[in-house]
Amino acid sequence: MTLVALLVVGCRKQAGSEAPASASSSVSASQQVETVNNDSLVQVTQQQDTVEVPSAKMGRPITNMVFVPEQYLKGGAERYPVLYLLHGADDNYMAWSNHVDLKQKATQYGMIIVCPDGQDSWYFDSPIDPKMQFETYVSKELIEYMDIHYRTIAKADKRAITGMSMGGHGALWLAWRHPDVFKHCGSMSGGVDITKFPDSWNIDKRLGKYASSRGVWATHSVASLVPMLKAGQNIIIDCGDRDFFFEVNMALHQALEAKGIAHDFTIRAGQHSWKYWEESLEKHLNFFKQALSGMPVKCNTSIVTRDKAARTTEVKKIETKKPEPQKDAPKPEVKKPETQQAPEVAPQPVEKEAA
Repeated sequence: MTLVALLVVGCRKQAGSEAPASASSSVSASQQVETVNNDSLVQVTQQQDTVEVPSAKMGRPITNMVFVPEQYLKGGAERYPVLYLLHGADDNYMAWSNHVDLKQKATQYGMIIVCPDGQDSWYFDSPIDPKMQFETYVSKELIEYMDIHYRTIAKADKRAITGMSMGGHGALWLAWRHPDVFKHCGSMSGGVDITKFPDSWNIDKRLGKYASSRGVWATHSVASLVPMLKAGQNIIIDCGDRDFFFEVNMALHQALEAKGIAHDFTIRAGQHSWKYWEESLEKHLNFFKQALSGMPVKCNTSIVTRDKAARTTEVKKIETKKPEPQKDAPKPEVKKPETQQAPEVAPQPVEKEAA
């Protein structure tokens, strides 16, 4: 087996560079700050809450988990930055907390962590399914709810978003299309070019069959956003060398480099697995802690991978391996806004390989 190590380079975000404002966002960061008042705040008595947030766009409530730092429970006027942490295609809002102690992470890093239920939406607004409008939900409706009901710092430079697999695609999609909402973003093993996987993970139910909707698929893929990007966001991307998304992540990295967009990029030993994502989350949290504090962020490129023949053999094994059945987890008590109806039953995960 051959081990190939490629360059490690450093980059620093450009002083004074700003990302463009998003035309689709109706509420600016400064306006959001003005809407927050103590009378609207939720009385938080525990570090972990499950809340349903109404989506006017979808006409239904969406379930989310919210984790606050231990010091948040002491009350007072202190406000906190927020990390939005997205799950993959065969998971739900409980996925991350089933594998990682997010209460401890929220306390350690001094931030609120929000895990929304993205179902199998890929986090864009479906052009064919009005009940799957998760770009609007996460980038607008959920943000507004959190900034009104929790002690957040309601500014783009105090928000970060990342996720794994489908959630990696979603995090970059949302941040790059709404830079006025998310200043910092990341992707772990992200499916960053959905056009390479036309028969997987129910994407055709959100966009139509690939054969007849190639243009729609292309414009809903993160890879298509690179030409319109401008400097100003802090970006972190990583993927395992034995991941079936390895090639699309390498292609995205190369496109970002060609565009001159600074980003932290890592390829290291790993598969498309929770073992890999648990390790990646720690690096993302450290990256975001520095970025959210306003400190200059250094970007590194570190690519350590096996030779192509060995990697291809292992990727094929991963692709043919059936996913392990999801462990049953007790459903947490749901805190509903007073005006909300009972939530709809979430669809069962599709028995396909996780994305």
